[in-house]
Amino acid sequence: RIINAGQSCIAAKRIIVEAEIYDHFVELLLNRLKKLQMGDPLQPSTDIGPIARKDLQLNLHRQVEDTVAAGAKCLLGGELPDTDGFFYPVTLLTEVTPTMCAFREETFGPIMAVIKAEDHEHALEMANDTEYGLGASIWTKNAELASHLAMQLQSGQVAINGIVKTDPRLPSGGIKGSGFGRELGPHGIHEFVNAKQVWIK
Repeated sequence: RIINAGQSCIAAKRIIVEAEIYDHFVELLLNRLKKLQMGDPLQPSTDIGPIARKDLQLNLHRQVEDTVAAGAKCLLGGELPDTDGFFYPVTLLTEVTPTMCAFREETFGPIMAVIKAEDHEHALEMANDTEYGLGASIWTKNAELASHLAMQLQSGQVAINGIVKTDPRLPSGGIKGSGFGRELGPHGIHEFVNAKQVWIK
């Protein structure tokens, strides 16, 4: 989620966690995110660099403020830095629900929105409740369930027990508001050529 200061199209935006493990998951997440250092991206000790532009930085802050105002909890970050550069701190939002800004909009920065699901069916329903559909990942020890959910997820690509990533051998692309067509792999190559039909009687 945090790679390139969260500015990655296939980085996880909404983290949907079953209620049974939600509190423990949030605790582990908070402890891990607290260790990340924001600063000069040229320094080896830096984990989080700046956002690309000022307007993007301000939009991130608007999304966080709107989500918190709607009832979410901000356990980390969420403050606009008073420093040079377009930085935004690693921010952890919990108790996010489907009506909130961080659920409905894409947060293109180091913001992690954690949503509680009653069970895997509820998680699937919420995962599909979006205008986007680029990538999704499923984390479970139940291989049969993972395969079933992967086919039900409305997403151009699904990773099971791993992060969504591209591979030059495999087609990559989204559905719904996340575009059409594919890049990479044989499907991607075909996007760059014109198929010619010749019909002979």
